[in-house]
Amino acid sequence: MRKEQFVCPYEVYDTMEELPQQDADLMRRAHEAARNAYAPYSKFQVGAAARLANGAVVTGNNIENAAYPSGLCAERVTLFSAMAQYPGVSIEALALTAYSETKSIDEPVAPCGACRQVMVEVEQVSKRPLRVLCQGDTGPVMVFDGVESLMPFVFLDKFL
Repeated sequence: MRKEQFVCPYEVYDTMEELPQQDADLMRRAHEAARNAYAPYSKFQVGAAARLANGAVVTGNNIENAAYPSGLCAERVTLFSAMAQYPGVSIEALALTAYSETKSIDEPVAPCGACRQVMVEVEQVSKRPLRVLCQGDTGPVMVFDGVESLMPFVFLDKFL
């Protein structure tokens, strides 16, 4: 038996303004998308924006439903929309943010496990690491260059 350790590399920017311009613009689009979320039950509004290799930006937000499993996260809405609208175009980066009507969120919000697994598939299809930027409504931004930093032991299509 041996004990091993996984190291999760990421960058932290104290504010959105410290990001490279292209990433800051993407994060702003995610903030705009969050304001349009349909979250009447949780009051937790999430927005995402994806930058594609052709320069297009696709946005999405979480959409809730009274039958909770019927809703969908902002990340998946965005990634699925990008893949449907731009088939065959690689997705380079995904920015996500969240705000709450009931409290301040001043630390980065990370994607759920289901969204992380979809991001793994996006990387496989895009044949490139997906840059993932996470922020709350305010505060620092965490940047991951590749989904393995968010989900180290991924389930891949080669296992099927």
